[in-house]
Amino acid sequence: MTRITTLLSGAALAALPFAAIAEGISTHVLDVTNGVGAGGVPVTLEMEGPDGWTEVASATTEDNGRANGLVEGEADEGLYRLTFDMTGYDGFSDVDPLFFPEISVSFRVDDGSQHYHVPIVVSPYNYSTYRGN
Repeated sequence: MTRITTLLSGAALAALPFAAIAEGISTHVLDVTNGVGAGGVPVTLEMEGPDGWTEVASATTEDNGRANGLVEGEADEGLYRLTFDMTGYDGFSDVDPLFFPEISVSFRVDDGSQHYHVPIVVSPYNYSTYRGN
């Protein structure tokens, strides 16, 4: 065990502010047909309020398919919706028209101090989602 590993074990490791790093909402689009992250997908994050849905953030997935930091820091508790505009993704250009041109995923944030990573796994005729980390 190196000196750095020893120093960063036990109580010293527990004292580091990992919660601050892990807070927020992020997503990832994974193209299982081509085995890559789906870059170029416009993503909108909305939160439901008393007057309906309100946009909180928007981004376009990076080359690796990630959209990090849609919400940085603690997220407010409530119902959220991620909407993915799959027409922005070139990986399915041979499918015309797209079967799923838009994918929406709703999820609940019960503890804003936790990190909520909500990825989708896509192919031209299928998609799935889960709570990641």
